[in-house]
Amino acid sequence: MMMKGKKRSFVVVGLGAFGGTVATALAGMGDEVLGIDLDERRVREHVDKLTHVAIADARDEDALKEAGAGQHDVAVVSIGEDLEASILCTMNLKLIGIPTIWVKALSRTHHRILAKIGVDRVIRPEYDMGLHVSETLHFPNVADYLSLGNGFYVVNLNIPALGLKTLGELRALSEGKVHILGFMRGSQYQDGRQDDVSLAEGDRVMLLGRRDDLRQLAGEL
Repeated sequence: MMMKGKKRSFVVVGLGAFGGTVATALAGMGDEVLGIDLDERRVREHVDKLTHVAIADARDEDALKEAGAGQHDVAVVSIGEDLEASILCTMNLKLIGIPTIWVKALSRTHHRILAKIGVDRVIRPEYDMGLHVSETLHFPNVADYLSLGNGFYVVNLNIPALGLKTLGELRALSEGKVHILGFMRGSQYQDGRQDDVSLAEGDRVMLLGRRDDLRQLAGEL
């Protein structure tokens, strides 16, 4: 068990656009990050950005061991368009004892295979971002949203120029199916429990609820 307060260390395999961004962002937050790629050019690009880098073939278990991958707590596999290499790398990381493994899926088939071999999380950046963009395009008042799992979401909803509404009116419009967590006015957060608080154009209300109920409310504003 990891001791409370101990920072996790990460190994990112595949330093392309997605993997390189993940690795650099983690390092920027002060985490220890080992970046691995078979492409020497990509590795050189990250020499000054990451804690450690290594040129290695992730399909080779011994190469991963020599690179020091097994000394890290979490692995992120972001190998380009090579399905076989991604699966072999993932299995090798499990064999060398990485406790937590996240993998970028290349296709629906890849997703199913990763689920079968027991990775901790499958990442589908293009698919997930496509859904995110379509939701915010379809509901222009939705500034952003976060999935909590089991069908529940937190939504950041812009209040449009339709005249002032109170939190109570917004609560009534949702028929009690959506919880108002609070709202942002400029850079200031305000509590969302008081029904008589008036909302103004530009306020951003944070709502918690099921997807269909949130969609219905967003469509009515």
